Amino acid sequence: MVTEACKKNHVTVNGLVAKPSKEVFPTDKITFRKDQITQIITVLDIPENRVGAKLVDIYRRNDTPAEAYQHLELLKLSKEHYRKNGTGRPTKKDRRDIDEFGNEIITDEDDE
Repeated sequence: MVTEACKKNHVTVNGLVAKPSKEVFPTDKITFRKDQITQIITVLDIPENRVGAKLVDIYRRNDTPAEAYQHLELLKLSKEHYRKNGTGRPTKKDRRDIDEFGNEIITDEDDE
């Protein structure tokens, strides 16, 4: 999955596009997009051997701004507000309500 992201130029190291074989060093900043958030990770140290997932946080620092996570929460809430997950496609009445709401916005802008 990470290799694919690198091949698609979605991962940068210190502002430069990274290839899958790119070596990273302490103080390097890795930027990538995950869950609609551009995340920034700073490499603190390189382990001598492979480590478990629980120990990875010892070697990295998450510098992603808190506002990005707040924005993600707002996106989740806005998606759940109109329609709950798993309720299917909008009904004919829902579609009419959406169209009517859009028309109200357009006519309000024309009045100004």
